[in-house]
Amino acid sequence: MGKILEVKNLSKHFDDFTAVKKVDFSVEEGGFFSILGSSGCGKTTLLRIIAGFQQESEGEVIIHGQSMKGIPPEKRPVNIVFQNLALFPMMNVGQNIAFGLKRKKLKAAEINFKVNEMLERVGLNGYENKKVTELSGGQKQRVAIARSLVMNPSILLLDEPLGALDRKLREHMKVELKLLQKEIGTTFVYITHDQSEALVMSDQVAVMHDGQFEQIDTPRNLYKNPKTAFVAGFVGDTNRFEIESKEGDSIITQGGWKLKLPNHSEAADELYIRPEALILNPDNNLNDVVQFEVTITTILFDGSNTKLSTMVSGSNEELLISLPQNAQFDSIEEGHKLNVGVHSDDVKCF
Repeated sequence: MGKILEVKNLSKHFDDFTAVKKVDFSVEEGGFFSILGSSGCGKTTLLRIIAGFQQESEGEVIIHGQSMKGIPPEKRPVNIVFQNLALFPMMNVGQNIAFGLKRKKLKAAEINFKVNEMLERVGLNGYENKKVTELSGGQKQRVAIARSLVMNPSILLLDEPLGALDRKLREHMKVELKLLQKEIGTTFVYITHDQSEALVMSDQVAVMHDGQFEQIDTPRNLYKNPKTAFVAGFVGDTNRFEIESKEGDSIITQGGWKLKLPNHSEAADELYIRPEALILNPDNNLNDVVQFEVTITTILFDGSNTKLSTMVSGSNEELLISLPQNAQFDSIEEGHKLNVGVHSDDVKCF
């Protein structure tokens, strides 16, 4: 299919503040590309530049091989869905979706056909005469997306579109959006501060921090093989430790945990271990598994996501451990000591 969007060496300055710093990336046609970052990292500014609402200070945006320099928002083959959705409360669902088509002065019969086709695609068949105020949060979300998609954009830009929904509906809409994008085939560029949204829905995720991309990768690689300390700490739950010193083939953390790690980097000053990477009562014969003892301080029960808060024996370091889903809770109590192991590849040093 090829690249539909290319962003080259893009920067945006506001007086003495730089919001976007020399960002480079491309998006494949038909892909779901997410930009993940905390508030203030520059992701909304970047999206607004792609849409044409703000002008870049340096670099350029290329869509379908054509530079967007000097091209206003209404002339770009993109459309945008905002967090507040911006639906017109005085219009019904059909009128909201038809708004852009009417501005293009299409014939009434063509508008009705396109509106009904789009309602069917987003699962709102028969809702054209409903008032916007009668819809649920998820239905409003789909109307906003339908209003954008009916204009047949090459790229749909989505700015935190699930941010205003409650948690349960947000979980449901993540799956809905993923399926909708696959069915329709329009390229999505999605920005969010919610790592779960980015990991669940995307083909590629860019982690943004302080105006720059730290890493662009598949969700799986981003989680399993973070390239920087920021990505390791920002994506997913993790145990982080500061390294105080090295002693032969061991690392000593600031809390006094001496962890045997033969292949550690001499330059590393931080250590990350995922809670689910920790193995309870490992077999002594396992290769490349570092073993140590912990004491259970608290059991954080959450069904299949239950975790143990522990202290590493002989140190002041707290360690969070995810319980396997088949773990027997009866034999696990606060105050108990456990043997724990972790594959050396799952210990990330930065």
